[in-house]
Formats: sequence, C-alpha cells, structure tokens
Amino acid sequence: MSLRTYHDPLHRGINLDSNKPEEALVMALIDTEPFQRLRRIRQLGPAYLTFHGAESSRFTHSLGVFQLARRALQRLGKHNPILSEHKGLLFAAALLHDLGHAPLSHTGEEVFGTNHEQWSARIIREHKTVNSALENYSSGTSESVASLLSKGIAPIKAIKSLVSSQLDCDRLDYLMRDSHSTGASYGQLDLDRLLTALTVAPDGDIAVNPKGIMAVEHYLVVRNLMYRSVYNHRINEVCNWILEQAIRTARQLGPKKIWVDKSMAKWLWEPAEINLKDFLANDDLRTGYHLLRWQDEAPRNLAELCRRFLQRDLLKALPVDHLERTQQLELLSIARKKAEDQGKEADICCGLRLHNWHGYYPYKSGLRLWDGENLRALEKSSPLISSLITPASSAWLIHPREISNELKKTLGSINLKN
Repeated sequence: MSLRTYHDPLHRGINLDSNKPEEALVMALIDTEPFQRLRRIRQLGPAYLTFHGAESSRFTHSLGVFQLARRALQRLGKHNPILSEHKGLLFAAALLHDLGHAPLSHTGEEVFGTNHEQWSARIIREHKTVNSALENYSSGTSESVASLLSKGIAPIKAIKSLVSSQLDCDRLDYLMRDSHSTGASYGQLDLDRLLTALTVAPDGDIAVNPKGIMAVEHYLVVRNLMYRSVYNHRINEVCNWILEQAIRTARQLGPKKIWVDKSMAKWLWEPAEINLKDFLANDDLRTGYHLLRWQDEAPRNLAELCRRFLQRDLLKALPVDHLERTQQLELLSIARKKAEDQGKEADICCGLRLHNWHGYYPYKSGLRLWDGENLRALEKSSPLISSLITPASSAWLIHPREISNELKKTLGSINLKN
C-alpha cells in the first residue's frame, strides 16, 4: 500500500491511495517526465512581473483540477452511478489537460504558435511512460483521454463538461488559484455551493440546480473581473508584447546571428518539425536562459528587448479601446515617428496590443438550469448572466515613456474631435 499527500494552498490535503486503481493511475501519471515538466511552466506566464506572487506552476494547477474533478464526481456519482464507471478517464483527463503547455503558458502558446490541447493529446499518445500508465489501467484509456482533450469526445457528456465547459474544474481552480497567487480578491468563489449546484440533465450533460443560480452568477462575474483586473492588466499586456517582439526578432535574425541550442532552434525556425523530445525540452528555464544569453550576446534590437523583459524596464501603455481602428493605427504611426525622433527603433518599442473576450457564451456550451422537470438556458433566468454575453475588449498603445506626455496630448486632441 502506498499513500501520498500533496499539501495544496487551496484544497489543503490532496490524498492519494494506490489501493484505489484510479488514484494509483494518478500517482503513476504524476511521476512521469512530462507531468514533472509542468513544475517548470508558470501558470500565469510573465504575470509575475505585474503581480510578484504569481509564481505558481501548471503542476500545482493540474493537481487542483484533478481534486475538483474528484469532488464533483463524488457528488454527481451518488445520483448517477454510470458516471463513476468513467472515473479513470475523468481523473486522467483532469490531471493531464495542460500537459502540452508551451513555456510561460498561454503567452508562450501565442509567441510560439503552439496549441496545448493538441500537444497534450500527442504526448499522451506518443510518450511511452504516460501511455503505458494509462494502458496498464485499462486498454484504450490513452486514446480516450487524448480524444477527450483534443476533440471533446467522451462517452458521457457530463464527463466532457467537467473537464471542458463554461463551468468546468479547470476554470474553477485557475480562478481561485490565480486570485490567491496574485493577491486579487476578485477570484474568491463559493466552491462548496458551486459543486452542490451541479446536477445531470436528462441528456446526460451537466446542468445547474436553480437553487445554485446565485453561486453561478457570482462565478461568472468573478471570471469577468479576473480578466479585466489580472489577465488583461495593462502591465501584463506590456510584458506579453515585449516577449512576443523578442521571439519575433529572434526568428527574423536567424541562426547565423544569434546563439540557440538545438531544441530552441526547432521551436524558432522549424516548428512543424518539433518532435516529442524537442517539445518537452523547452520550459520556462530553457526559454529564460536564451533570453539571458540574448541580452548579453545578441544584436542590439534583440538584446534591448530581452533587457527590458529581464530587468523589468517596461514600456508604457495608453488605453485606446474607445478609438476607431483607423484612429488607433494613426496614433501608432504618430508614436513610431516620435520614438524615432528620440533615436529609438520603433519596431521594438511601439505597438498595439488588442484583446477581445466574452464573459459568457450562450451558444457555446451554454449552461442550463434543470429543476427535475424543465431544462432552460441559464441566461433566460438571469439578467445578470445575460448582461455578460456582450463581448468586451481592450486596446493598448505601447510606447516608450519618453514620449508618453506628448502622446497623451495627441490622444486628448483626438478625443475632443470625437
């Protein structure tokens, strides 16, 4: 018999018992190389430059998602025993859902052009130790988990929704965890009430008991606030932009002008040729080491971007979401000219950072209320949730601090014209 406990800052003791086959599977998966790599992938990417406590990893988050999936199944399985027949699939998918993240999580995904769902599925299919652990549990489990993560295919809709939906275990954990690590109070959820509110509708998918509608409203408002206050924070947008420009510049310079190791060479110039070994070799440590080397050795434009990122000598950002697209581009052109007049290279210090997001998707795995007799769309019963359907956006003009005052005056003139 083997017992193991992970002491989690959110969920307290996450206990595993190897006498239970599904938990033995989880233990085996945790010990694999690809899962241990998640210790070296920051959950919030460069957000640690904005929120100094944002140092938690995808490893920690993934354990939390498993724990929430287990708790949800314990509740739902009491009234729907068929769900418990797929416990291994749920536990493995919840644990491995982020296995394919690039360095610095979603930022790295944008920078390097990878897709973590597809890479998670590929690792599950191709990595010998991961695949063997799943197949030793039950033949066909590896393909079932890979298909669930990459295609949303599951034998029961509720299993899929617990892993990926608008009220899944992934979102519940990252909202609470990101709030905890950044010090933002917006992400505090009534987790017990949310899990209690979950039920299974006649079509086999997850639904919400009407008694839990206020907890779900709170959760969706929290998610909206976290996007506005943390994920799309002004400084976070600047850090992401600088990192994107560093990788873009490195790619443009080419292998003859900058130092890279063999793995990073594939990531930069042969992304379609990345094999499993090359993918798993890249993490926050390897990417960070390249930034350090480039700061010291690369041509001036790349060195300057790396210096800004590593030393947190950040650019400024001016909100321009209220402007028309043509006006945003006009202001960017003005910023570039003013930066060049200051002797700066506009390509590495001026840009636009745009974001769109939805607080709630009514037609994309929309949530439903089920009272035992009637099944109806959640937004039809909640004006608050209905108000979150309208998409939100942010737009930032990134520029050097030396021209900040001049740009503010120019923006003021544009605003007066409007």
